[in-house]
Amino acid sequence: MTLLAPRDSPAEALLSDADFARIAEYSRREFGLFQQENKRQLLHSRLLRLLADLDCPDIATFLDRLESGVGGPEREALIPALTTNVTSFFREAHHFRQFSDGVLHPRLGDLRRGGRLRIWSAGCSEGQEPCSIAMTVLDLLPEAPRLNIRILATDIDAKILARARIGRYPVAEAQSIPATLRAAFSRPAGADHFALDERVTGMIRFAALNLVESWPLRGPFDAIFCRNVAIYFDKPTQARLWSRFAELLAPGGMLFIGHSERVSGPAAGLLSSAGITAYQLTSAAERTGS
Repeated sequence: MTLLAPRDSPAEALLSDADFARIAEYSRREFGLFQQENKRQLLHSRLLRLLADLDCPDIATFLDRLESGVGGPEREALIPALTTNVTSFFREAHHFRQFSDGVLHPRLGDLRRGGRLRIWSAGCSEGQEPCSIAMTVLDLLPEAPRLNIRILATDIDAKILARARIGRYPVAEAQSIPATLRAAFSRPAGADHFALDERVTGMIRFAALNLVESWPLRGPFDAIFCRNVAIYFDKPTQARLWSRFAELLAPGGMLFIGHSERVSGPAAGLLSSAGITAYQLTSAAERTGS
């Protein structure tokens, strides 16, 4: 049994083999997340903080609660400990240019005549990505709030979604928003935070979703952003994820992924490269219904 040791105790140095195996299996089974051996000490330190927050005596008890199915608070608290949320507005700015050029520009006339546009931010974290998408849309289509344009933003972490729905961000984060968009769509919210205009947030619907479970989504989506999420999955899970995204893309729809990710498996034959870590549903896939 791994006891909760004092902070300076040698017992804190590393998660035991048995406990690491249990949490890795739970993570894979429940969330599809692959736990790397070289992250063991980081995971251990995060778990120790969770034990204090949950008033749990040791890691083995924490895992017992998880595996028994009665550990609701433990399960919810575990999710952010298994991943690292690094996000910012307009991260990998080339994706937003590709989205504007490849998805928005060809559809301007259709959208102004009542056409439909659907975008999915999968793994949206605190909302910076879907808000960046919305500002990109508004920059090109100021009338977007009156048009049939919607952005779905999902994440597995309920706490992080709650922060995303509030839509307040530290002032320092505003620096990654282009100056013209920052001036048009942000406003002060207290001494050290800012909020985004309703024109931005009004296009976005936040929802909890586990990407390895069933998706209650109808689609099709004209663009899907799933960036720096698949890196936490094993190779078979990644391949299934790409295929499921391809099935939900509209004709000519685009998929944007993280800089260290690559589309693999059957989806590689359905999605063609459309730029740096950007893919587009091929005409052959459209004809066969992907």
